[in-house]
Amino acid sequence: MEPYSTEPVTLIEEVFPQDTNSYNTLFGGRLLSLMDKTAGITCSKFAHREFVTISIDTLEFKAPARQGDLIEVTGRIVFTSMHTACAKVTAEAMSKSDWTRKTICEGYFFMVAIDNQMRPIPIPQFIPTNESEIAEQEKAIEIRNHMLELKNKS
Repeated sequence: MEPYSTEPVTLIEEVFPQDTNSYNTLFGGRLLSLMDKTAGITCSKFAHREFVTISIDTLEFKAPARQGDLIEVTGRIVFTSMHTACAKVTAEAMSKSDWTRKTICEGYFFMVAIDNQMRPIPIPQFIPTNESEIAEQEKAIEIRNHMLELKNKS
């Protein structure tokens, strides 16, 4: 089974007043929602399957986005196992005044492919093609192994 697409997925949204707190910066939960949506679409595009989120790891909020900024959220597949795909998702804020960009958040989203009975189903496998992809895959495997260790302890 071959992947349908290994191309990244990008969503762009504007930060509106209802998306902000009293400091006129983007709510973290709103950004997390956009990132989760991007991860789901990325995995679905890769495997042509439906996916649900099972874990979000190493999520790092680096800088705020402000009302009026554009948020560009990009996801790319970095790891797969039999039923699970991991998308690394990066969010950048762009100021419309000068179009400067800054990375505001990154994280690894692990998702499982499901059928219409909510049972896990097999997916195509991601094969890294360069050193950068190999490094990202190794990081995702490390995160996954840590997650499984914690699960086994509880």
